[in-house]
Amino acid sequence: MNNYETVFIVTPVLSDAQVQEVADKFQGVITENGGQIVNKEAWGLKKLAYSIQKKTTGFYFLIEFTGEGSLINTLETQYRRDERIIRFLTFKQDKYAVEYSEKRRAKLSKKQEE
Repeated sequence: MNNYETVFIVTPVLSDAQVQEVADKFQGVITENGGQIVNKEAWGLKKLAYSIQKKTTGFYFLIEFTGEGSLINTLETQYRRDERIIRFLTFKQDKYAVEYSEKRRAKLSKKQEE
């Protein structure tokens, strides 16, 4: 099992319920194909660095998960088929990236407790 991290941007013209439905869909794709979600974060509506499909903002989501390499092909195919996804990026984490992610999550949970 490898560690992966995926970030995807959802089009800003959707309602909050529709945006959450998109996020749930891709979490389902991961779990249905043998992956296990480690962490998920909704970063909210953010300004894009450059215009994509004549849109200047988008809803950002981050999902950290473990799974087999074949899961990535399935996930990225689903991203490409869904017209609500503006951009996506998935990468395999090495041991240093996993360590950094764990520290980052610990720091965020500590901050939320305060």
